[in-house]
Amino acid sequence: MAEKIMEKYVGSQLYKLRHSTAHVMAQAVLEKFPDAKIAIGPAIEDGFYYDFDLPRPLTPDDLNDVTARMREIIKGDFPFVQEVVDAKKARELFSDQPYKIELINDLESGAQDEHGMAISEKQELSIYKHDNFIDLCRGPHVERTGEINPKAFKLLNVAGAYWRGTEENPMLQRIYGTVWEKPEELKAYTTLLVEAKKRDHRKLGKELDLFSSVDEVGAGLILWHPKGAKIRKIMDNFWSDEHEKADYDFVYTPHIGKAQLWETSGHLGFYKENMYSPIDIDGQQYFLKPMNCPFHVHIYKSQMRSYRDLPLRFAEMGTVYRYERSGVLHGLLRVRGFTQDDAHHFCTPEQMPDEIDFVLNFCLHILRSFGFTDFKAYLGTQPEKSVGEESRWLAAEAALKGSLDRSELEYEIDEGGGAFYGPKIDLKVKDAIGREWQLSTNQVDFNLPDRFDMTYIAEDGQQHRPYMVHRALMGSMERFFGILIEHYGGAFPVWLAPIQAMAIPIADRHMDYAQSVVDKLKKAGIRAKLDSRSERMNAKIRDAQKQKIPYMLIIGDEEMESGQVALRLRSGENPGPMPQEDFLSKAKQDIAEKA
Repeated sequence: MAEKIMEKYVGSQLYKLRHSTAHVMAQAVLEKFPDAKIAIGPAIEDGFYYDFDLPRPLTPDDLNDVTARMREIIKGDFPFVQEVVDAKKARELFSDQPYKIELINDLESGAQDEHGMAISEKQELSIYKHDNFIDLCRGPHVERTGEINPKAFKLLNVAGAYWRGTEENPMLQRIYGTVWEKPEELKAYTTLLVEAKKRDHRKLGKELDLFSSVDEVGAGLILWHPKGAKIRKIMDNFWSDEHEKADYDFVYTPHIGKAQLWETSGHLGFYKENMYSPIDIDGQQYFLKPMNCPFHVHIYKSQMRSYRDLPLRFAEMGTVYRYERSGVLHGLLRVRGFTQDDAHHFCTPEQMPDEIDFVLNFCLHILRSFGFTDFKAYLGTQPEKSVGEESRWLAAEAALKGSLDRSELEYEIDEGGGAFYGPKIDLKVKDAIGREWQLSTNQVDFNLPDRFDMTYIAEDGQQHRPYMVHRALMGSMERFFGILIEHYGGAFPVWLAPIQAMAIPIADRHMDYAQSVVDKLKKAGIRAKLDSRSERMNAKIRDAQKQKIPYMLIIGDEEMESGQVALRLRSGENPGPMPQEDFLSKAKQDIAEKA
């Protein structure tokens, strides 16, 4: 799906603007650093970047200088001119640029670069020129530099990037930028970036003491702190309760499995580069599991199944381990060990449409419970290379499409976007600031039932192959938590907040009464704490607001004498004094409504 979206983007005017601006930036950098070595500079979603090997680290002043020179180049209105050259000519043009020479060698031999460019020895290479700058490039570009609006681009930041993403290669400096057709579009985008920075789950995770990842433990491995773990437990309990109501059976599976299991499933053939090296146990190789599916299949196969037993729904919070390059690790959103809220449905062909309906509606129910309301679905259909009978593909695709139609969700058909082993529905949600996140996937699988020879006894007394549906609802607890942090900016709804109420006594003489209020709230199931520090009341309120605690209960002489609490909300609203019972009723209602 992402590849197809990118294909449409490549031909767009916005893509051409961004690709062209990357070239303009590279020219400006080369003029400032004549000995610089240039690598690649593609357009990407929402912007562009270019990688450089430079004599020193870049500074903010450098970016200002580059920006000023870019505006001059844009004003020059130089045409972008394409020329086709052979490999010999290309080497002459880039004789002092080793990264370009490496690309030329690979392209000539038929290898691919990051852009997917491939060329045989007899084919020619494409270069683009503007002003005095030449780059190895297949395009496309705008006609002239003057088409770039000098008030609609911005250089954003500098980051490190290994050449070609390989840690053994040199570390380059990557300049990220963005460009839009109109200045107001740039302003809207930079405003979004500012808001996204405020909501960055890594920043909030530290400020709110929710989680950490430290080198001594290992990159991409998450430590859940008490408050983060409290939220996870609440999420887990809700997940479990809802699955129990929905007639799922819970299962638990090991963290490792023999090589033979992964050979049968096909993971060692298709997924080995994402699996960790095996360990030897009694002369047998065992691998950390990257997925839970084969274990669930074996639970199904542990006894002969009848059509009367189906559908079966196995659910597990199963921790899996997948190798990710260090350069792509990103807080909770891209990790190496994570807990997947996995489920597998096994059903007859006749039951399959109802099961798809059930899975989709269940996913929507859970996601809506966490506060997401804006959904878009993508139906991935049969790709060119696939396994499974054509009739099964047609039936599964029809069931998926029918389910989407009945759900009244907005959706697109992603032609050929299914996995090789079955069609799927991907659910994306928009968060509070309009960013789109991939969450649930409902995937039909024709591969594993065949590989593991799964059967059931049908009404005709014969063995038949069941349908298998994979369902990742949240994706993983880690990633989903990261998305929740950013969606709410750390100000979780009351039912998820690790501390729901903080009692703040004004003076020491109010401490005992405040403690009694906390005890009463705890007994009623409210997560309450007492701020017994000797700080001033205003400082305690500020701290509670920074910790994004929903309710602050201010307690002074009047509250103690009347048996009340003075309610203050983290938003700054001040409902004022109320009886304890009234506050308790309000808190319970907010929790029940997931407000």
